[in-house]
Amino acid sequence: MLTLKITPIPSLPTTLLSKTPLLTRHISTALESTSSRSQRKEGDISAVFVSLSGVRPPPLPEQQLAIENELVKQKAPAIIPQINFEDLGKAPEEFMREMKWRGVGVIKGVVPESEARGYKEETEEETGFPANNPAVFELCWAPSQVKARARPNILKAQSWLMSKFWHSSNPDALISLSNPLTYADRIRIRQPGDSAFTLGPHVDGGSVECWEPNGYGLGDVYSKIFQGKWEEYDPWEASCRIPAVSDLYQGSGSCSMYRCFQGWLSLSHTGPREGTLMVNPLNKLSTAYFLLRPFFDPVAAGKGLKDGKGWRLKSVVEMDSVLQGANPGNGQELNDVDHPNLELADTMVHIPKIEPGDFVVWHCDSIHAVDKEHTGKGDSSVIYIGVNPTTEANAKYLLSQRENFLVETIEFVAEKGGEDGLRSMGLAKLEKMDSDQTKGAEEMIERANQILGFA
Repeated sequence: MLTLKITPIPSLPTTLLSKTPLLTRHISTALESTSSRSQRKEGDISAVFVSLSGVRPPPLPEQQLAIENELVKQKAPAIIPQINFEDLGKAPEEFMREMKWRGVGVIKGVVPESEARGYKEETEEETGFPANNPAVFELCWAPSQVKARARPNILKAQSWLMSKFWHSSNPDALISLSNPLTYADRIRIRQPGDSAFTLGPHVDGGSVECWEPNGYGLGDVYSKIFQGKWEEYDPWEASCRIPAVSDLYQGSGSCSMYRCFQGWLSLSHTGPREGTLMVNPLNKLSTAYFLLRPFFDPVAAGKGLKDGKGWRLKSVVEMDSVLQGANPGNGQELNDVDHPNLELADTMVHIPKIEPGDFVVWHCDSIHAVDKEHTGKGDSSVIYIGVNPTTEANAKYLLSQRENFLVETIEFVAEKGGEDGLRSMGLAKLEKMDSDQTKGAEEMIERANQILGFA
């Protein structure tokens, strides 16, 4: 196991990342791709990952990871913190603490059950379901999706999540964590017995970009981890992620938006092993582990990989371009063989039983997966809705998206979501909120309005 507290890693970004052949192939590819960033490949959900099949377990910081793994195994779904929407204003300290450590949570009852279930039925009517019975619909602007994104309670939950968990150490950073912006994503309707739509443990938001100086290195997002000071790494620091680039290779599965959380609104009653989401609720530990993994080699097979005696730090001359599970243009995938100490077979836990109208969110770096098989009796349906702050890059993305969206009527969004709904989609001028108390937040709102043409 990686004994990080005992043997700190000596400043990996400078001594290894930029002075060795570790990422020569990846970096050269990235530089070539930046000249044609608009030429993104088309594709559906199957084009996002190298393998659309199940995988299994990995590890990290010696003792703490082992202890946390055992805790996850014992508590399973119950380890995922939950809170009722009506309690957001008085959230218990235990929920806040667990949510921040786990990186995943459930907000119950954000939308009335009957309304959420209606979104699913409306989608089926619009698409002539089953129509070959797909699990993921390549729809972005169906009325049901627009209604959900513009729903005031959804926007309130998004704003609360960003402002309560994320923060900016730089008051001048151009970011507002109170104004959520919306990007178009898909809808999933998975039927009982389905085993075709399976995604093993993975992390979205790029892959090789995490190690590259012109990717996440632009903001030194993971610099503390690469310096061997993983305890000092703050996964909730927002300002360092503003300049980061997560889609250097313009793959069909890359996301250009800066997402604080990924998430979905449930449209069905779904429990464990019923085609639902699975997560590794050790956000900080798992991130440090898979980022440091390329710098270590196993020196023994079997038990030695997990007993703290089976790893050694590679020398500079031994470094190569292998980034276990990371491939340009695809998501970061994790598995048993490459990441044995995470013990994913036991630490990938199901989201607890949820109901239509529940909002499930997970940190943008969280390892997550999908049930290999839907063994339930009813459909497992969700509308994917990310939680995105106002940044310059996000506002520019919103501008491009708005041009396509205006095929829809502004009146429809105003009717369903009011002014807040219009603002979240770039259809109305952003306003300074009471919780926006930094100079950078105020300036960012002004700049976003300029970009969107409202200045």
